[in-house]
Parts: sequence; C-alpha cells; structure tokens
Amino acid sequence: MISDNSVAIVTPSYQADFERCKLLCESIDAHVSGVDDHYILVDNEDYSLFSSLRGKNRHVINERDILPDWLSVMRSGFGKSARKLWVSARTWPMRGWHVQQLRRIAIAPHIGHEALLYCDSDMFFVRPFDGKMLWRGDNLRLYRKPSGVTSAMDEHVKWLEATYRMLTLGNPSVPHADYINNLVSWRRKTVLDMCAHIEQVTGREWVSALGRNRTFSECLIYGCYVDQVLKEKSRHWHAEIGLCLTYWDGDALDGNALAQFVNSMDERQFAVGIQSFTGTDTGVLRRFLEKAA
Repeated sequence: MISDNSVAIVTPSYQADFERCKLLCESIDAHVSGVDDHYILVDNEDYSLFSSLRGKNRHVINERDILPDWLSVMRSGFGKSARKLWVSARTWPMRGWHVQQLRRIAIAPHIGHEALLYCDSDMFFVRPFDGKMLWRGDNLRLYRKPSGVTSAMDEHVKWLEATYRMLTLGNPSVPHADYINNLVSWRRKTVLDMCAHIEQVTGREWVSALGRNRTFSECLIYGCYVDQVLKEKSRHWHAEIGLCLTYWDGDALDGNALAQFVNSMDERQFAVGIQSFTGTDTGVLRRFLEKAA
C-alpha cells in the first residue's frame, strides 16, 4: 500500500540519452533512499531499448499508454535520422522536447504516489539523497528562484507568456520567479487539479491547450499554478536552491573539469546535470561515477 507521503522518481527520456539514463539509474540505486518507484517515460519506438532498464521498482512506460490516441508520431524526412514530430488536428506539430513535458504531466493519473520527483535523464546523483527531505509535514518542496526570469531571457519570457495565457492570469511582469531545474518535485494531486483547471478555463483538453503553443514550460506552468492560482492552499514549501547543479552550456568537460564542477555544488544540492549538447563524453561521466563510488 502506498503511503500518503510516498515519492516516485519520474524520468522522461529518449534513445539518444539512453546511456546517460543508465547512469542516472545507477546513481539512483547507489545514492537515493526514501523513494518507492522510478518511472521512465519513452515513446513507442524507444520502448524496447529502455525496457532493459526495468527492475523491481523501476518501470518503463510507453507514451501510448498515457497520452491521447489522437496524437500521432511521424518523421520530418526519410530515414531514422529524420526528426520525429508529434502531430494532430488539435495542436501545433511538436518536437520530442515538447512531448517529454507532456509525459511528465500525463503520468500523474496512472500512479498513486503523492510526490513526483522529476529527474532529467542527463543528470545523476553524486551524494546521498533521501526522498523524505522533500516533505515538511504535509507540505512538499517546490523549487522557486525569485526574480529568476528576467527580460533578457527571451525564451523564458515566451514560456512565461504562454503559461499566463493557459492559466488566464493576464500578462506576466518580469522579473518573475523561475521554477525550472533538472530535479523538481510536484504533488500528484496538484498536477491533476492543474490539468482540470486548464481544461476549465481554456475549454480544451489539457494536452490540446498546451500543444496549441509553439513553446511552453511545464515547470513554469506548475509553479505559476501553485503560486498564482492555489496560493495559500497549495500545500508546498519553497526552496531557492535547486537540488541539481546544472552545466547548461559551454565546452565539453573532461574528468578534471567535471570534478571541479561537482566540487562547486552547494551543500543543499545532491545531483549534477551535464547537458548532452555540451558534447561531454558519457565515458567521462561514467568514469567519474565509478571513481566516486
């Protein structure tokens, strides 16, 4: 039986991140306690590959089982190297990074854990982490960086504008709080309420409402729903330090540079994220984890 304060880790991933996702799984097994299950969310084409990561408490979920059947996958050209597009008559064509966000929300009705800890597949734990740390009584941790979104952050501003449209909050002002990190926790019940709210105010299914935007951020949508709609009823507590220290861009890291980056972590951080597009070799990450074990 799942307890009221149970925690599940949720990881959307895809084929190009498979080796990094394996590293994440190994780091969870080595460093994480107080978590009941780990759910890896992938598309139908990648399902067979990721099924090898299944374990006693690790589950691989096919998006066909959680996303509406009116959303179809096609390729933008010929051959397996062509990019995938998710298309329908109800949304703009969406890329994989759009749909990974949809999966993170869509898993909520299918599991019973109260806390969902979202871990990107290009991050890994380097310190012991207990899922119980997310709770303060009945309130769940919500990452919020005050004034984290500024007018100079064009993409973030677009995500914020889309969020306010979907939640019918008017026009956002910046600077604005930021809720984006590689490692964030949400309440499952709040996710369900957020979807119901979006459907009520937009008159569309929540997948359609999100997918009618060229760009959006699920973290901003959830954070703004909690702070701007639920407010004092949210049952969250706020933390300004992200649980994961992320290397967003820059040159590829070698072993020494990676060690220096890890050493720069705040004591309240437990994981590092090394964005795959930095070109950092997965072997460098694996050797670091093996050395640190």
